Amino acid sequence: MHAKRRSGIALAFAALLSCTPLSLVAGTGTDDSREIVIQWNQVLQDTIPAALGPMQFRIYAILNVAMFDAANSIKGNYSPYHVSVRASSGASTTAAVAQAAHDVLVGLFPASQAVYDTALANSLAGIPSGRAKQGVAVGRAVAARVLQWRANDGASAPATPYELPAIPGLWQPAAPGVPAGLTQLPGMVPFAIKSTTHFLPTRFPELTSARYATDFEEVKALGSATSAVRTPEQTQLAELFAGVTTVTGVPAAWNNIARDAAAHHGLSLVDTARVYALMTTSMMDGLMTSQTSKFVYGLWRPITAIRRADEDLNPATTADPSWTPLLGTPPYPSYAGNMACLGASAARALALGIGTNDVPFTVLWRGSPGNPDVQKAYSGFWQFAEDEADSRIYGGIHYRFDNEASQVVCSEIAEYVHETKMRPLRP
Repeated sequence: MHAKRRSGIALAFAALLSCTPLSLVAGTGTDDSREIVIQWNQVLQDTIPAALGPMQFRIYAILNVAMFDAANSIKGNYSPYHVSVRASSGASTTAAVAQAAHDVLVGLFPASQAVYDTALANSLAGIPSGRAKQGVAVGRAVAARVLQWRANDGASAPATPYELPAIPGLWQPAAPGVPAGLTQLPGMVPFAIKSTTHFLPTRFPELTSARYATDFEEVKALGSATSAVRTPEQTQLAELFAGVTTVTGVPAAWNNIARDAAAHHGLSLVDTARVYALMTTSMMDGLMTSQTSKFVYGLWRPITAIRRADEDLNPATTADPSWTPLLGTPPYPSYAGNMACLGASAARALALGIGTNDVPFTVLWRGSPGNPDVQKAYSGFWQFAEDEADSRIYGGIHYRFDNEASQVVCSEIAEYVHETKMRPLRP
């Protein structure tokens, strides 16, 4: 299905969300409990540096590939995501997953080793020493291989200059002198797809087209800092997904949805690990794809397009030289949309991984200092993904065609990951 382009995907999927923090992992009570996967994702939520920004998705992907491959090396239900190591018949799956998670996080964030050591000790508590030792050996081997795989993936490559001439339609920095960001993503090694251009979206509408004018006028009206037509709920969505009023970031929100979906549907340890790995790697490969398309097409952002609309040769657009968006404009081109891509890849991955989409869920956004918590109920994953995409229009930083392009290709990326990784080996 990944080769099929679609402009709209109706997904409804379910889980009841709660966001109780877990600073340290507690014993799971059984050696086949999904809680070990859920809890180590929470440990990462509690310790991941916010300064990583969108690169947080890479960390979640590495962690969850390691946990899945550790569990699957013992269970043998699926083909590996990256690596399978020899495991003895008595090895503890819980110990393997915990050790793999610990070693990955220590390798990525050595300054937090004391926290991870404590969490590991709690994870291993109560497991018979012989079984724990065998599981630990599996987890260590898997983590070492996964860390080696991602060590030179290009994530830390130096920034590449990206500048375009100041002609109509081409991106210009919203703030003069600020260089383009995330320029290393097009050169990164993906987790599953063949390259960062494997699912490159088709070109955006021409500046002289009716579609361009329609989407231009939409973001101009809804996304202005002083918009008279944007509703309070739309303003709230823009600010929530941008992290203006909440400490619950988008990576945490989707991980919490996956957590409670796995619990609601009673998934086993290995199936929970598989769902997390499918979702997080689809999101990171999607992010690489949408960011690459930005630099391939170089489309100007709404702030530039609206201020300079008298240069676009489209009689249906009207310039406003003083127009300002609700949100700050990111330092890279507009097309296609990163946030829309992340939502589409996550929603599609979760629906494929669990195979059901008919239970509503509630998201809890925890307010940043001075802001209240916000709860929002949804009828399915795709509805949440749509809010995620629309939030960028309400914030004045994306056109609707940016979002729709990402929703098509990033759904296809999730389908590709599902079709090529972690395939069932037994009924």
